Amino acid sequence: MTIPDWHGQAFTVPLRLIAPATRSLIQSFSHSVIQSFTHSKLIMSLKTQVESGIKGAMRAKDQDTLRALRAIKSLILLEETKGGGTGELTADDELKLLTKAAKQRRESADIYKTQNRPDLLEKEEAELAIIEQFLPKQLSEDEVKAKLQEIIARVGAAGPSDMGKVMGVATKELAGQADGRVISTLVKSLLA
Repeated sequence: MTIPDWHGQAFTVPLRLIAPATRSLIQSFSHSVIQSFTHSKLIMSLKTQVESGIKGAMRAKDQDTLRALRAIKSLILLEETKGGGTGELTADDELKLLTKAAKQRRESADIYKTQNRPDLLEKEEAELAIIEQFLPKQLSEDEVKAKLQEIIARVGAAGPSDMGKVMGVATKELAGQADGRVISTLVKSLLA
């Protein structure tokens, strides 16, 4: 049986030397420690990735990357310290934060494009590219349409009056994978 010690090192003890009651206690303790460590690692993964990215951007003197990563870190810290919060973010909370930040950058980029501000447009697009590295892969319009057809069949939607049912399921299943406006327009066209 392999048992971790206090320093994270593992050592092997022959099973015959461990009493059965102690053996089951060690196994259950090891399992709960591993589960706890994995759970905290998953929660902290985005924050840890961003912090290491900030260090790398500072070393490389990459101002665009540094600005985008600091913005993400700021959103994470604000969400963690928000009143009534637990101080920890779930993977869904992290996804919502990143999606919101990406949406803000897209909208700003559209505004700068219409106002003919290429300098500001370039900054927003650079930040958006960095934020999208942390988001799940975006689905193409055809992939979104195929998923929406599956959802429509599953929900049993027949017409435009069932759009609310379809949108509720679609926004949950396609969170972070497709823009809400794209989903909405495709659902309208499919249900019409």
